[in-house]
Amino acid sequence: MSSRRKARELALQMLFQQDLNKVAAEEVLELFWEVHPAEPGNRKFAELLFKATLENRSHIDELIRRHAQHWRLERMAAVDRNILRLSVSEFLYTETPHVVVIDEAVEIARKFSTAESSQFVNGILDAVREEMEDRPVKEGQHG
Repeated sequence: MSSRRKARELALQMLFQQDLNKVAAEEVLELFWEVHPAEPGNRKFAELLFKATLENRSHIDELIRRHAQHWRLERMAAVDRNILRLSVSEFLYTETPHVVVIDEAVEIARKFSTAESSQFVNGILDAVREEMEDRPVKEGQHG
């Protein structure tokens, strides 16, 4: 398993914990790293994804809502919802190619959720990717 995938999985676990327990990000980070020590590179990338996702969650959730036809975020499985959030955050706030983000999200969904979830995640992320690639101004910039 690549170290980036491991970092994504760690970030997903932190997002899942924060989503279900509704605690502050700093509390999640402190407790999580006590139980799940990680390589410094994995920890750095996982924290970057975790913090970017939480700091921009309303914008990320809006992008997901636009493409999750007939699905409210609150009704999605918590794992799927957080895989989507994590992946859209990576689209927006890293240089990782979108196709790589989608492939990783699908594999993580297969590992942590269901076969149906991997198809669901793939479809929504592909639609978000298409919207983002059609926009002349990169997300996160105002103009």
